[in-house]
Amino acid sequence: MRRRLHVGTFFRHVFLVLGGLVSLFPFYWMFVLASRPSSVIYKYPPVLTPGDRLGQNVHTITDKVNIWAAMANTALVAITVSVLVLLISSLAAFAFAKFEFPGRKVLFAVVLATFLLPTQLATIPQFVLMSKIGWVGDLKAVIVPSLASSFGVFWLRQYATNAIPKELMEAATLDGCGFWRQYAHVCVPIIRPALAFLGIFTFIGSWNDFMWPLIVLNDPSKLTLQVALSQLKTAHGTDYGMLMASSLIAVVPLLLVFAIGAKQLIAGISEGAVKS
Repeated sequence: MRRRLHVGTFFRHVFLVLGGLVSLFPFYWMFVLASRPSSVIYKYPPVLTPGDRLGQNVHTITDKVNIWAAMANTALVAITVSVLVLLISSLAAFAFAKFEFPGRKVLFAVVLATFLLPTQLATIPQFVLMSKIGWVGDLKAVIVPSLASSFGVFWLRQYATNAIPKELMEAATLDGCGFWRQYAHVCVPIIRPALAFLGIFTFIGSWNDFMWPLIVLNDPSKLTLQVALSQLKTAHGTDYGMLMASSLIAVVPLLLVFAIGAKQLIAGISEGAVKS
């Protein structure tokens, strides 16, 4: 029986290692192409070893687009949106989860209804609004519309409803805690895994956002990373070495964020699943 368990564990580990290698191969292939000329992508059999043109490809990118300014703009947008979405969504979720007030169910139904609508539906109205208030071409036009996260409110509300005991809220009320102290000292520490998940999820989504920044940003100095990188494709063809080098630059911050927050991300998903 013990030998059978050892054999099963061995094959399970082999399967996980193979799955990990398959998942990592696209990133390795991206690095290989980023360090070689564009012609390598058409070779058969494919070249699987890195070359020596990574620095040259990165230098070519910086000559064509201001990638470091674009990365700074994207970091500013992603961090600002993530922090404010966490604050706004957690406040709304706490109120929906633990306080009774007139129209609570109706308001939450409205939040869910907006969650079900495709984001493209609001593109034209949002652009008209941004144009009328003079925000077109400014990063505020990218940040502000992203702050209303119906998914964030729904996710944190479901988590808080099950994670925060009613008795704890009653004890905090008896101790004289108002809304803000209950939020800061009771709600936030308990829903921290859910906040970590939402923060990482929001950061990645904001970092990768392309369509809306493409529509509202027309100042070259204000472009986000994805919009700036789209300018590398021309009618004369695509330099895949340069394109992969730019993609490598764009994905490194996301890998770092995921590596740092992987534990909290998994905790948020698993604890949320168990509690709900």
